[in-house]
Amino acid sequence: MRLNEVMTAGVQTVAPTMAAADAWELMRRKRIHHVVVTHGADVVGILSDRDAGGRAGATVRAGRMVAELMTSHAVTLAPTDTVRKAANLMRGRTIGCLPITDTRGRLVGIVTVSDLLEILGRGVDRTVQPERPIATHRGPHRKRHRAYGVW
Repeated sequence: MRLNEVMTAGVQTVAPTMAAADAWELMRRKRIHHVVVTHGADVVGILSDRDAGGRAGATVRAGRMVAELMTSHAVTLAPTDTVRKAANLMRGRTIGCLPITDTRGRLVGIVTVSDLLEILGRGVDRTVQPERPIATHRGPHRKRHRAYGVW
């Protein structure tokens, strides 16, 4: 499965010069945990709710800009990359989201842990293939020998 089948296309972006309190308020109102920080068309970082201090982080956000709190080295993937690659990358780096960029580096979507969990949840509903019948008797290996016992 490819990331373009799973990603969320409507990505919320903020500028690095935006006030951190305003970015937090935007995340709270939209009920999202990550915003992509862009400068023009370039992805320059990620601001997560943890970076902004969470619910009790008003003192962390006070008088600061997004550029001061964001994670500046955003790891990105292409829409044609696999879900497995994204999951391994997110698990290996302990990150909660991956911006998806096209070949020109423009932001086209985002994949979060919630998106990957949704795939797992839908996977449970798939039909299970019937089990193979169990062989209970051995067949002869040579023409002159007879089979004996249970396998």
